[in-house]
Amino acid sequence: MPAPLVSGSFGTWDYVVFVAILLISALVGIYHAVVGRGQQTSEDFLLGSWQMSSVPVALSLTASFMSAVTVLGAPYDTYHFGAVNSYFAIAYMLVVIISAEVFLPVFYRLGVTSSYEYLELRFNRWVRLCGTILFMIQTIFYTGIVIYAPALALNQVTNFNLWGSIVSTGVVCTFYCTLGGLKAVVWTDVFQIVIMVIGLEAVLVRAMLLNGGISNVLNAAENGGRLNFWNFSPNPSYRHTFWTIVIGGTFTWTGVYGVNQAQVQRYISCKTRTQAKAALYMNLIGLWIILVFTVLSGLCMYSLYHDCDPWTSGKVKAPDQLLPYMVLDILGGYPGLPGLFVACAYSGTLSTVSSSINALAAVTVEDLIKPHFTTLSEKELSWISRALSLLFGAVCVGMAGLASMMGSLLQAALTVFGIVGGPVLGLFTLGILSSWANCTGGIVGLIAGFVFALWIGIGSQMHPPPLEVTMPLNLSIAACNFSQLSNETSRTTETLFTTVTEMFRNNRSETLDSWYSLSYLYLSTFATLIVIIVGLIVSLLTGSSGGDRIEVVGWQPYGDSVTGNSNLAFSHMELDSTEEK
Repeated sequence: MPAPLVSGSFGTWDYVVFVAILLISALVGIYHAVVGRGQQTSEDFLLGSWQMSSVPVALSLTASFMSAVTVLGAPYDTYHFGAVNSYFAIAYMLVVIISAEVFLPVFYRLGVTSSYEYLELRFNRWVRLCGTILFMIQTIFYTGIVIYAPALALNQVTNFNLWGSIVSTGVVCTFYCTLGGLKAVVWTDVFQIVIMVIGLEAVLVRAMLLNGGISNVLNAAENGGRLNFWNFSPNPSYRHTFWTIVIGGTFTWTGVYGVNQAQVQRYISCKTRTQAKAALYMNLIGLWIILVFTVLSGLCMYSLYHDCDPWTSGKVKAPDQLLPYMVLDILGGYPGLPGLFVACAYSGTLSTVSSSINALAAVTVEDLIKPHFTTLSEKELSWISRALSLLFGAVCVGMAGLASMMGSLLQAALTVFGIVGGPVLGLFTLGILSSWANCTGGIVGLIAGFVFALWIGIGSQMHPPPLEVTMPLNLSIAACNFSQLSNETSRTTETLFTTVTEMFRNNRSETLDSWYSLSYLYLSTFATLIVIIVGLIVSLLTGSSGGDRIEVVGWQPYGDSVTGNSNLAFSHMELDSTEEK
């Protein structure tokens, strides 16, 4: 059914709603700066004195996941590629189980501030340094994408300057993160996740009403091939199938929830290990709710525009602008609601960026400053943490400029996770699950996995995979009424893209074509496996690490020491038996 277009603009009430959200977030930072004057140590500032409860931490974990990249990118992904991404529900469940049962006990038992401290305990300081540097690179790049996304949304529906939006996001976020530390980050996340859910719900309700109900939405999706749940092909080149999403998605997001400092820092801040586990499992419910909202938003978008695609017709310049376009289209006549949606996208950014800044400050203090400046007092480290939060806020704002050249924001974000997160996940897994892997194997495996992921990640950007493996679904402009100029522009752009793609494809071998066509979700999977396999082989060839290092590994029976090694091993059972820090 043709969608009725509701004319409207970003008015006074929209700005009031939007500014109010930013002010409340800033006030939370001020509040925790005032009541938290007792935060005299870096642990107080970075971990909330290990006194956080499971419910706010769970909401904070969900809010960080639900960045503006998710709000804007996931609905478009359903719109263009179908609802097959619903299988992420299985991947999220596996991710939470693995994180809660394998990685959390190790980190919580050690009482670490930085998850990369484990790498020094298990291997050596150089391995820890490599892990820290890779995390910092990944986080800065990803945060740039996350800052750019809502600025794009605001630029689409208002006359706000794009870089003015980017800077305002960074300033507000850096402000409350620098003042209040982790407690401010967590409690603003709680407020922001409520705003995000309300914003998406408002869009869904209005879109459903315009479409005549959920049955009409599903009928349009079925007719357009969007309910493509039955793709079980094992071909690793296919962008989204049951296997790429469940296997690749599990590896990709385990690299985030299992070992990434931004997430680990939240759940190890809980009072007890039981509360930390509860936070992860409660967060799973939030992840499922977000997935349902974003998939339904994409299907509603298709139902509205199935015969006049705004992107193909030139009404929007980028696919990630489709949801903001729909919001202004269907909610423009309701004062305050477009502002609520933009606040929803901004809340996703604030929650993700603040956690990233806090995590960057944490690893810098714990992994780069403390080991080399042992004379610094805890009060001095606390002030250094605040200064670093300010510095990293400025750096992340600068990185947002690169995000404008990365194409699809959701795929770009997950590609970054795969390139960096996969090798780091492999390194942690190698140390936890293998008692005889040594530092040489760890470093060589990490380098091998990172080089592979970087090669495939960059190669796939320079040599785009063919349409038969990305499998985009048909977008129609049959019912559009647009100018000849925009039509010609659309056709010219499409022709140019096709020509460039074919030029790259004709100048590479079939072997390279197969590797560069690898699904972006499998980047993390292959990188993780390469680190583990290479690390084990090199460890066998170079022999036991020996020495008097403390080896902290999981899954050892009854705490027995590692055969042939004098290192102390903490067993999985021992880790489980310890409740308090």
